Amino acid sequence: MQRAVGLEEDPSRVSLPEQAQAGDPPHLHSPSMPASHSPMARPATYTGEAEGCSGFLLQCSLYFEMQVHAFPTDRTKIAYLISLLSGPALQWAQSIWEANGPLTRSWEAFATHFKEVFGLNTSALSIHDQLYCLRQGKLTVSEYALHFRTLAANCGWNETALITCFRQGLNPTIRHQVAVYDDVIGLENFIQRTIRISQRLTACALDQPAAHPLPPTPSINLPAPEPMQIDSYHLTAVERQRRIHNGLCLYCGSEGHLILQCPVRPPRPAVSTIQIPPMISPLSRTPVMIVTRSHSVLAYALIDTGSSGNFISHELLKKLSLPRRRIMKTLEIHTILGKPLGRGQVCHQSPIVSLRIGCLHQEEISFLVLEGSTADIILGRPWMSEHSPQVNWTTGEIMQWGESCSLSCLLPVIKICRQKPSPDDSHSSSHLHLNSTSIESPESSHPTEIPLEYRAFQEVFSKQQATQLPPHRPWDCAIDLLPGATPPKGRIYPLSIPEQKAMDEYIKEALQQRFIRPSTSPAASSFFFVGKKDGGLRPCIDYRELNEQTVKFRYPLPLVPTALEQLRGAKIFTKLDLRSAYNLIRIRRGDEWKTAFITPSGHYEYLVMPYGLSNSPSVFQAFMNEVFREFLHQFVIVYIDDILIFSKSLTEHHHHVCQVLQRLRDHQLFLKLEKCEFHRTTVHFLGYVISPQGIQMDQRKVDTIMNWSQPTTVKDLQRFLGFANFYRRFIHQYSIISSPLTSLLKDRPKSLSWNPAATQAFQQLKNAFCSAPILVHPNPDLPFVVEVDASSTGVGAILSQQQGKPPVLHPCAFYSKKLSLAERNYDIGNRELLAIKMAFEEWRHWLEGAHHQVEVITDHRNLKYLQEAKCLNPRQARWALFFTRFNF
Repeated sequence: MQRAVGLEEDPSRVSLPEQAQAGDPPHLHSPSMPASHSPMARPATYTGEAEGCSGFLLQCSLYFEMQVHAFPTDRTKIAYLISLLSGPALQWAQSIWEANGPLTRSWEAFATHFKEVFGLNTSALSIHDQLYCLRQGKLTVSEYALHFRTLAANCGWNETALITCFRQGLNPTIRHQVAVYDDVIGLENFIQRTIRISQRLTACALDQPAAHPLPPTPSINLPAPEPMQIDSYHLTAVERQRRIHNGLCLYCGSEGHLILQCPVRPPRPAVSTIQIPPMISPLSRTPVMIVTRSHSVLAYALIDTGSSGNFISHELLKKLSLPRRRIMKTLEIHTILGKPLGRGQVCHQSPIVSLRIGCLHQEEISFLVLEGSTADIILGRPWMSEHSPQVNWTTGEIMQWGESCSLSCLLPVIKICRQKPSPDDSHSSSHLHLNSTSIESPESSHPTEIPLEYRAFQEVFSKQQATQLPPHRPWDCAIDLLPGATPPKGRIYPLSIPEQKAMDEYIKEALQQRFIRPSTSPAASSFFFVGKKDGGLRPCIDYRELNEQTVKFRYPLPLVPTALEQLRGAKIFTKLDLRSAYNLIRIRRGDEWKTAFITPSGHYEYLVMPYGLSNSPSVFQAFMNEVFREFLHQFVIVYIDDILIFSKSLTEHHHHVCQVLQRLRDHQLFLKLEKCEFHRTTVHFLGYVISPQGIQMDQRKVDTIMNWSQPTTVKDLQRFLGFANFYRRFIHQYSIISSPLTSLLKDRPKSLSWNPAATQAFQQLKNAFCSAPILVHPNPDLPFVVEVDASSTGVGAILSQQQGKPPVLHPCAFYSKKLSLAERNYDIGNRELLAIKMAFEEWRHWLEGAHHQVEVITDHRNLKYLQEAKCLNPRQARWALFFTRFNF
C-alpha cells in the first residue's frame, strides 16, 4: 500500500504520460496487496466522443466496483481513468491533472465534470420529445423497441403512458394487429407481444402464395344507414360539407345540436391529449391561417396524434373576436402523464371557422376551447383521421394530404399557388422554412410546383432540411497536409456597409444551422464577398494557401463529351440540381480547424465542406458516384451536383426518376426545386442543349462568342480561346482555323502582336460557330464514317453516321489538332496517315470492335499502301500495328 499512499501524498511522483501508458492501476502489483482478477474486461480507450461518454463512465464505475481493493482512493480511480484516455480527452485530462486541483481528489466531482465536458447535453425535456416523436419507420419491431427502451429508461413516465407512446410509434400494420388485444399488461409484456406478432406477420408474408387478381365485382347501391349506424362508417367529404353548411349534427344528421351534444351518440371517455411544453422546438409547429368574416390571423398548430379532440386556445379565440358556445357535458382534459391540461376542463366550443394550411388546403372546422393552453391550436386524432396527412414528425412538415382532401379541402393549384402572395401570407405555407446559408436573392413569386407523381418525395425538395447539419459519412472531406505544412495566415479585408450586413447575416445563419462554429484554430484564411449575376453577394474564403499545402485527392471528374454519348435513343429528360451541394458533406472529424477563417466579427471554422477547397469537387464527385453507382451509364449522368436522368419512354422515365429521388432521400440529399426540370424533350445541361435529335451548342454562349470584341491583350485572347475551345468538337478543323490565334501566344508574350492573319482567323472562327451543326448521338448498331484531312499546320476529322428516315449522313463529332514542328516535316501522305491515326485514337471507344466495317474517306491511298507494303520504316510499322485493331 505504500505506492498508493505515495501517490496520494505526492502526485508529482506519477506523471500523466506514465499513467496514459499503464494498462493497470498504478498500485495493482504492490507487494502488500495481491492483484485481483476480475472477470470483467478493461474499459476501452476513450478519445472524447460525446455519444460514448456515458457508456465509458459506466464501464469504469463497474470496473472499480468489481475491483474494490485495487482502487482504495478516489485519486487512484481518476488516475486509472486517465490512463484509458487518448486524443482530445487526454489533452484535457493532462491540464486537469497538472493543475492538481480539487477535481483530482474527488471521484464524484471529476466524473461530474467529465460528463459536463464530453457528454451529450440531454435534458429530461429533450428525452420526452425524442420519445414522443420516435417512429418505427424502416426498423424492425425489435430494433424500434431497443431505441424505445433506451429513451424510456430515463423519462419518468408511468407504464400506461409508455405503452400508449410505444403503440403510437408502431407502423400501421403492426399497430392494427396489436389493437385486437384489450387486456391490461405491463410495458415489457406488451413489447414482447408486439415482437411476436411482427414475427408471425413476417412468416405469413413469406409463406403467402402469389395472389391472383379477382374478377371485378359489380357495385351495389345500398340503402342509406340509419342514424345509429353512422359510427360504423365515415362520412363522405360531400356529406360532411352539407351538414356543416346547414348546421346539422355530424353524427345523426339532425338539427338543433352539434355532434358533442348529440343525444343518440354513445358516451365516450374523457378527452386526453399530450400537451408539449412551450420550450419545444418550433419545428414541431405548423403555421396555419384562421379566417373569419372580419379577421385573418396567423397561428401555429400542434399536430398531436395523442389528442382525442381538436382544440383552440381561449386567447386566440378572443383575438379573433369570436363568441363561444357552451357544450352540454363538461369534459375532463389531462395529459399523457395524468396531469390536468390547462385548467383541466373544457366547457365551450368555438363557432365554425375557416382553417387554411399552406396555399392549397382549406377547410371548415369547429374547436373545443381550451383555457391556459400554450399552443394556439391542437389538431388531434379526429382531424388526422379525416385528412390522413403524411407528417414528417422531425420537422413538422405536412408532406402529403389524404385522398378525401382532393374532393373538398384542396383548392385549385392555378388559382391559389401561382398568384402573388400577400404580406399576410408570408408564413402560411404548410412547410417550415429556414433561410439557407448562402446569401441568395429573393425567390421568384411564381414558385415551381413538384409534379403530382413525385409528391411522395416532397421532403427531398425541402429547403429547410437542406440547412440542417448533415451526418458524418464514409465520404467526409479529409484535409491531409503535406509534411512541414504551416497553418495559413490570412488578413481581414475591409467590407462595405452592404457587405458587412451580408456577412453578419451569413455568420448568424451558419451558426444557427451549425455549419460553422467559433474557432481557436491557428489557421486563419481570409473572408470576402464576390458579386453574383443576380446582384447578390456570394461569401468566399481564400483557401489558396491551404490548398497549396493539401495532399490532392485525384478522383477523376467525368469527361462531359464522353458522358453525353450515353444518351443515344433517349427521348425524355429530367434535370435535377442539388441544394447547397458541398454543404451536404461533413468535414472529417479532427480536420475542422484547418478550414478556419477570420472576419471582422470573429474567428470561425466549418463543420461542413465549404466552397474553395481544392479537393471539394473530387470528394463530392466520389460521393455522388457511390450514391448512384448502379444507375450510372444506365439512365443517370452525374457531374458534381448536376444530375441528368434520361429514358426512352415516359413510363420508363417515371420509374427512373422515382429511383433517383428515393436514393436522394435515403442519403439525405436535397434538391433545389426552382432549378429542376421534369419530363423535358429538350434540356440545357452542362453548357449543351440536349434533345432526342442530338447535342448542340447553347445559343446564349454562341451569342457571347459572336459579340466578342477583338482581343487587345494577351489575357483577352486567352479568355476568348478558352471559351471557344469548350465547343471545339462542334467545329470542323477548329485547330487549323485557330492556329494563327494560338501562334500569338507562343513563348508567353507580354503584349499582343495582332496581325491580319489573326483578324481573318478570329472572324472565320466566329462564322464557324454560327454554322455549327447539331451533333447526333452515336449509334453503335449503325456503320461509322471517318473523313480526314491534313494541312501543313494541322489535321482534322469528322465522325459521321447515316441516321434518320430516309438515312442522311450526320456528324457525330469533330476532331482537330495542331501539328508539332516535327510532324510538320512529314510529307503530305504521312500527314494524311497521321490524321487517320489521331482520329482512330480519339474515337477508339466507338471504332474498335464496331459491329460494321468503318469507312474511311481520305485524299490519299496511304492506308492501302500501309497494308500492302513489304518494307516499312519504324514509324509506319508502329502505325500498321495500331491499325490492326480496327476493321476498316
